[in-house]
Amino acid sequence: MVDRLTPEARSRLMAAVKGKNTTPELKVRKLAHSLGFRFRLHRRDLPGMPDLVFPTRRKVVFVHGCFWHRHPGCRKASTPGTHSDFWEAKFSRNVERDARNERLLRDAGWDVLVIWECETRDGAAVAERLTAFLGPPGGAKPAAPN
Repeated sequence: MVDRLTPEARSRLMAAVKGKNTTPELKVRKLAHSLGFRFRLHRRDLPGMPDLVFPTRRKVVFVHGCFWHRHPGCRKASTPGTHSDFWEAKFSRNVERDARNERLLRDAGWDVLVIWECETRDGAAVAERLTAFLGPPGGAKPAAPN
């Protein structure tokens, strides 16, 4: 497949891609807040600078773009046809970095949830996953087992 953009136009387009406050991330943040969950954003002192951090629960949520983080089986995780060696190396580094950050967080006692960009289209499903992952909203603690 031939790129429809000039190399300069492609470079400008890729340089404009945001790393924080993306549309999928904003959707998840709005949903989490509407469910009653309170969180911190992009804590730099945690590996990978998670998108949403729930400090009292020791839980973090990453909202990953399917293209950049290589969502397995997703049509959005396509590889550009030009400079494929560059892209494959870049994507491989991204996946390795994500796995390393997730491992470091788990080793430090944090639970990790990844929500993929394509999953944010179904708000009800994301709400279910967030609630299952985080437990009851607000300051409530989960009930102790009998």
